[in-house]
Amino acid sequence: MHTQNKFERQLIAAGADLLDDHAAAALLDVSAGTLSVWRSTGRYNLPFLKIGRKVRYRRCDLEAWMQARTRESGATA
Repeated sequence: MHTQNKFERQLIAAGADLLDDHAAAALLDVSAGTLSVWRSTGRYNLPFLKIGRKVRYRRCDLEAWMQARTRESGATA
């Protein structure tokens, strides 16, 4: 019987929270194409994972990114 170590369990749990580009785009209310442009240009420094040829986003990273962009005044800078 194979027992999972702590690291393997963490990876499995994290995998359940990984979003593909379409799900991440829906969460952010942008298109998947917009996310692709942001990745390729480095715009907004939005964290993502590259797993082989696939791109994935951690929900917690997206939520933290949105929180950091929260403004309390009309300032756009």
